[in-house]
This record gives sequence, C-alpha cells and structure tokens, in this order.
Amino acid sequence: MRSINRGWCLSLLLIMLLSLPGLAHDWPGFRGPDRDGRSSETNLLHQWPADGPSLIWEIKDAGLGFSNVAIVGDRMVTMGMSEGSEWVICYSLKDGQRLWTVKNGPEYKNSFGDGPRATPQIDGEHVYALGASGDLCCLKLESGQEVWRLNILKEFEGQNIQWGISESPLVEGELLIVTPGGKKATVAALNKRTGQTAWTCQDPDQKNDQAGYASIIAYTVGSRRQMATFTSVGAFAFDPKDGKFMWRYNQVGNRTANITTPIHHDGHVFFTSDYGTGCALIQVGPDGVGKEVYFNKHMKNHHGGVVLVNGHLYGFDSGILTCLDFMTGTVKWRDRSVGKGSVTYADGDLYVLSENGIMGLVKATPEKYEEISRFKLGDRSKRPTWTYPVIAHGRLYLRDQERIRCYDVAAK
Repeated sequence: MRSINRGWCLSLLLIMLLSLPGLAHDWPGFRGPDRDGRSSETNLLHQWPADGPSLIWEIKDAGLGFSNVAIVGDRMVTMGMSEGSEWVICYSLKDGQRLWTVKNGPEYKNSFGDGPRATPQIDGEHVYALGASGDLCCLKLESGQEVWRLNILKEFEGQNIQWGISESPLVEGELLIVTPGGKKATVAALNKRTGQTAWTCQDPDQKNDQAGYASIIAYTVGSRRQMATFTSVGAFAFDPKDGKFMWRYNQVGNRTANITTPIHHDGHVFFTSDYGTGCALIQVGPDGVGKEVYFNKHMKNHHGGVVLVNGHLYGFDSGILTCLDFMTGTVKWRDRSVGKGSVTYADGDLYVLSENGIMGLVKATPEKYEEISRFKLGDRSKRPTWTYPVIAHGRLYLRDQERIRCYDVAAK
C-alpha cells in the first residue's frame, strides 16, 4: 500500500511539474530563451504540405511595426503602432484573442517602415517593452498594469538613431540592460523592479558611441559573466556586474547600420554586418580581453541574424544563405534559398523567412543545401517581412506588420 501511494504521488508530482508554464518550451523574448535563435522544441514536422502547415489562428490588427512576439505559458506579447501611438499588446496563445493593451509612447514613422522595432522581454510576472523613440516600460504580465516607465534617450542624453531604437531589453538577474548610446551612457543597467539606474558604461576613449540596431547578449567565460553588443561603431563588451568597459573591435562595424545580434560559443563571440563589411570571431578570455581569431567577408549579414548548430553558422550573406565553419570562417555551402531574410533553428532544421514572405524549411547540415519545404504567406504588407520565425509550444509564429499567423508544426 505504501509503495502504491508513493508511486501515485510521484506520478501526480510529474504531472504538476509538466504543467508548469516555466517548463514549457517558451520564447520569452528576442531570439528565444538564450538570444541565439534556437528553439528547444522537438518532435516537429520535417516536411510541410505544399500550401504550408495548418493555420491555427491569425491576428490582423496587431498594429504596424517590426516587433516580434514573446511567449510564456498561455500568453503572447508584442508591440504595434496604431491611432497615433505605440502599444504593448498581450494575446491569448490559445486563440489569438487580445487580453490587454497599454500605450507605450508616441507613434514612430520612418521611410523604411513605421512603428516599434524591439521585441518585449517577459521575466516572471513582468514584461519590459522598449519603443522606437526610447520609451521603456515595465508592466505586469497578468493585467498590463504599469509598474514604472522612463525614456532612455532623455534619461541618458541620447539621440535617436536613424531608423529608430531597435534593441530588445535584456534581463540579467535583478538588472535590465539597455543601450541608450547617450552622453551619460553607451550602455545602462536599471533596477528591473524600479527603473532606477544601477550603473552606466562607456568606452573612455570613445564616449560618443550611439546605439546600433542589435541586442545585447550575456555569456560566461570561466567563472566570469560578460556581455557584448553591436553599437554604431562596432563590437562592444562590458562586465554586467558593475558596467566596467572590457574591449571593443571596430573593424567588423560599419557606420550605416550594425544590426545583427552577436553569437557566443565556448569563449568566442561572432559579429557580422553588411554594407560590404564582413564578419569576425573574437576570442574572449576570463580576464575579459578580446582577441581577433579571424575577419573575412564570407558572412555579411544585414538584418536576418545567424544561428550556430553543431559548430556551423547559418545565415544570409547579403541575399545568399550561407553555412560557415564557426571556428575557421570557412564556407561550407551557399544557396539563394528563399531569398534574403531571417533564420531560426529548431529540431534539426532551419526555418528561413524571406523578406518577400516566402517561408522555407531547410536541413541544418554543413554537407550541402537541402531544402525540404516552402510556402508563401497569403495577404501581406507592402513592407518587407523582417521579423524572425518563432517556434514555441509546437507552433510556428510569423509576423508581417499588422498580421501575426500561428501555424501547427508539431508532428502527429
């Protein structure tokens, strides 16, 4: 009798644990849980019907913008512009119904596309959202109730960049890290619960360094936590404990738009930018010193990101999908694929979305380019599709301006 009760209790505990939202394959912010464009989803479809996987629901009024979706538990949060303002919007993951909407700041208009660019970050019971004009707010995930807000450009005496603030804020412990690129701070850490400044960081030799369009990543080398991002000038690294500047590398940057978020692996950080620039791998020691491993023009990624799978990088070199050896920078293969766009990885495959609305499924192998499936999005905006594919809870989420589509990609 005792063993039966013990077994029953263990089974009940397992059911309870599996039902917890935190153990689901969530996508809490920009480029996923680790900001590397990789989903932990498994048991996904490895081939789609000719017209694409089944559409579960579609949102047609998310507002203008390039913000992606953040997913935790049964909720999805994004941002959009409508009625003269930028809004933070929360939806039900079940059916795409709107749960709450909160104004974040004034509308942002630009010849390359209107509305917010950044993706909200969900952390526990809070959501952090950064608008294209620097408006940053902390809201409660359950209700949208405001906790605090400020404008990072006003707070740190920064000027907006040419195509609008695009960085997605990063939570690190009790801190929220952002890049105002102002006179008072290139990078700033805020108390995530109050919005008060914890520390600021600048390169003492180059204080006039505006924000780039990339987002900060955090990584550990030895026992030391470090962070890196792409500013307007180039690669920029610092200590998240106190904001101490560590190193910079400008050769991989361009003075037009440094967009792609860096990738870290095993004490190495990879940076890439287009406008004819190229890519670089920087080896970082526990002492925080960065050293060039290579620089070449084999991966000039404009805005669609790169992913690292089994020692190989996949991303668009300008408009050509390219596989690159991470440690050597050697090209393994190149293919025009679906056309210039973005890439996300899940369950052995690359999800590649062209800015012209073609969604492709490609095997993540360095041997050769092997496309499995593709389909074209239906009604879509005249603007390029620049948001990245999101894979979470057995579903594929694609945003094209005001439309957000949710597809079933779980294997039956």
